[in-house]
Amino acid sequence: MNERWVMALGLVFCVGALAAEKPNMVIFLADDHGRAECQVYGGEVRTPMMASLAKDGLVFDHAFVASPACGPSRSALLSGLMPARNGAEGNHVKPRPETQVMVKHLKQAGYEVVAFGKVAHNNYATMMGFDHDFPKKTGLAENVEKFLKQRTSQKPLCLMVGDRRPHVPWTKQMDYDPAKITLPAHFIDTPETREHWARYLTDVTGMDDEMRRVDELAEAYFGNRDYLFMYTADHGGQWPFGKWNLYDAGINVPMIVRWPGKVKPGTRTDAMVSWIDIFPTLLELVGGESPADIDGRSFANVLTGKAEKHRDAIFTTHTGDVKMNVYPMRSVRTERFKYIRNTHPDCYHSNHSDIHRKDGAGAYWDSWDAAAKNNPEAKAVIQKYYQRPEIEFFDLEKDPQEQINLAGNPEYKAQIAKMSAMLDDWMKEQGDTIRLEHQPYPLSGPTPHEIQPSNK
Repeated sequence: MNERWVMALGLVFCVGALAAEKPNMVIFLADDHGRAECQVYGGEVRTPMMASLAKDGLVFDHAFVASPACGPSRSALLSGLMPARNGAEGNHVKPRPETQVMVKHLKQAGYEVVAFGKVAHNNYATMMGFDHDFPKKTGLAENVEKFLKQRTSQKPLCLMVGDRRPHVPWTKQMDYDPAKITLPAHFIDTPETREHWARYLTDVTGMDDEMRRVDELAEAYFGNRDYLFMYTADHGGQWPFGKWNLYDAGINVPMIVRWPGKVKPGTRTDAMVSWIDIFPTLLELVGGESPADIDGRSFANVLTGKAEKHRDAIFTTHTGDVKMNVYPMRSVRTERFKYIRNTHPDCYHSNHSDIHRKDGAGAYWDSWDAAAKNNPEAKAVIQKYYQRPEIEFFDLEKDPQEQINLAGNPEYKAQIAKMSAMLDDWMKEQGDTIRLEHQPYPLSGPTPHEIQPSNK
């Protein structure tokens, strides 16, 4: 955006430059963006907007979602409650309307709250209480610009912008050379995998650029950068061991916050925070009130540099998606350890990617099967993907990629028992019954892909 255009837009949007007692806010959400696929976190993908936010703001190294699926994750965000308590445990299960109150509380604090793109899941946005909802998933910056030009309200503004990228199907465009990119270590290296990974990274960069455009529009409208800007994502990418899994690749997400004069620039924090904490934090910052009985709690002190810690443990759940990935699992994570309980270890772990194998999503799976016929390492990867033990336990300090399951190691017996009890107590408090929408697929039978043939 050139300087002359920005100046002109600022004049047109003069109402946005009026001083506000409460900070204006932009919350930008990505869909399926893994923490590792960002240059801020050491990835090779080009994300200059995220790098700019990091330079001017605070990077969270340990931000987690409540569930690694779109619906449960976003319903938790908008309720401050974990899935068992807000009702949205399965990916296409509606939350109970009375739980989706966080937007309404922000409005009670004096805000106009506007949503663009995918903020809530499916058509659930109607229950959230947005002042305006523009659900179109493309042309986000153009839609934001049009709204701001027509806006007359002088209330403080909270813009929530949800980009559908890098959710599948990924773009056919490849801004990355498949031969030169670095695949995650646990992938099977095939030409098809490399092509799909290049397309995924291209979507990440495209999403990053859309975020830059929204930020420029906000700066021009508000007349300066004196507003809070947060970037985060609803879970990891739709890749094996990512989305729909409780490994960090599925639940540890990027989160970066810029707020001039309030958040120290160029800083990072190890504080563990959850998506259920986001709205309580925003409400505290603006003098609003959160419901007393929610699971989320404010990390405002971390944002403002008054605290280095927030949570001692992160609990995460995954249930399923109708007939897809019917593989319930629960986990508890501390700074050092991860305990995962797979409730149906006698059944196949599976999801949309390996079942449907569509172009721009999981079509690379055919090449994985072909590789496994002659390559023992490839065969081991597929077996590890499909078949999970009842208990997985990882020492994240020694094994950050969660590759070595220590569940049978006597050295960790006491720690495993402790975290098992922690999870039991928490599930009881939550009323978590691990409900099923569909019966899992037993290992004694065909794979879910064989039962539900490809729908390319």
